[in-house]
Amino acid sequence: MSAGPATTARTIIENGYVATVDGAGNEHARGHVVIEGSRIVAVGEGPAPAELRVGADVVDATGCLVTPGLVNTHHHLYQWLTRGYAQDAILFDWLTSLYPLWARIDAGLTGTAAAGAMAVLARSGCTTVGDHHYVFPAGSGDIVGAIVEAAHRVGVRLHATRGSMDLGASQGGLPPDFAVETTAAALAASQEAVERYHDPAPDALVKVAIAPCSPFSVTSDLLREAAVLARDLDVRLHTHASETVEEDAYCAERFGRTPTQYLEDLGWLGPDVWMAHCVHLDAPAIERYAATGTGVAHCPSSNGRLAAGIAPVRDLLAAGVAVGLGVDGAASNESGQLGVEIRESVLMGRLRTGADSLSVRSALWMATAGGARVLGRAAELGSLEVGKLADLVVWRVDGVEHAGIIDPVAALGLGALPVVARSLVGGRPVVVDGALVTAEEPVIAREVAAASLALAERL
Repeated sequence: MSAGPATTARTIIENGYVATVDGAGNEHARGHVVIEGSRIVAVGEGPAPAELRVGADVVDATGCLVTPGLVNTHHHLYQWLTRGYAQDAILFDWLTSLYPLWARIDAGLTGTAAAGAMAVLARSGCTTVGDHHYVFPAGSGDIVGAIVEAAHRVGVRLHATRGSMDLGASQGGLPPDFAVETTAAALAASQEAVERYHDPAPDALVKVAIAPCSPFSVTSDLLREAAVLARDLDVRLHTHASETVEEDAYCAERFGRTPTQYLEDLGWLGPDVWMAHCVHLDAPAIERYAATGTGVAHCPSSNGRLAAGIAPVRDLLAAGVAVGLGVDGAASNESGQLGVEIRESVLMGRLRTGADSLSVRSALWMATAGGARVLGRAAELGSLEVGKLADLVVWRVDGVEHAGIIDPVAALGLGALPVVARSLVGGRPVVVDGALVTAEEPVIAREVAAASLALAERL
């Protein structure tokens, strides 16, 4: 597929198989999507209406699947510089191996890592990137700002979180003392990041949430006060929860509670909260998530890489919990591709609960509409509907890898990851014919290689 003009008043994508992922599950075997500026103005079967064709940039999507842009609900972009470490470790061992290295990052290195990670995310169909950054060494500069700048460079939509850790090893936490902040400093920096970078507008390119890291790296005081702060600032809350059996044991021993009970006691369940992983939720916990509207970021590849287990996704969806997909930190998912998590979620779910546990369309819903719901953006992202933002992906599914797969959605959800023929964020092209058009990939690759080496040398 050849690139059209960088920007036009109207863009028509037609002749592709359009999976809208709307509430009715509408699909059009040979459909059209019409974009005016940054929003969708028409979706349907057949060619676009004649009155909309005048002066439009027409993209022929024959042989392609058209979907909403994928929404990544959990990541640690800075970890792009530390892939390949602790290859055979479980979560706690993996973390203790990498904390000394991560504690030497700064804004410059983080910005480079974020650009590399987001470039790969974009090439795998991701248009909205959720990031959880929680390591802020003294004197490291404006790390959140560096991530925001990298998102602008690549052209993706960003949901950044200002994370934190204040529970060092001397206080019974997992991270070393040199890797944590004080409670007061973490809260003040979180407020500053929100006030400086969060855009509350519906079409925002950058939003910021508050995200203390985990029950084993954060004090109860920080969790409780962060929840109050986020609600005062009207932003969302995010943390890790119920990721491993070791975390369950830690919470039982230290707090006499399950992770869900402990977090709820501190104000951490609600429709403005989403949790990463949630592998070890019991039935009462799932009921509390559903009753409170708490969302889940499901990270199947990372859960496998760290032997954390398989999340109860079928039970969560059946209970009405909002579930999105996440790549997670690239040091625990070296591919860094969101598109492949659709297939991984299907396969992992079936290993846990059988062949009928998760369909490819349910997995696509999690990757799009589910992720938008988790991030609080269901009104403007996650489906191809009139009035929504024009974040979408055109996947080429007529090549040798996919030719003959009877169902284009199955080509994406069960086959090899298709090439992104075109992706748009707010109507603007980000990827065309599998390559970034917003930044030079070889330049980013060289920068990442140099930054990774520089970080390793600091240790």
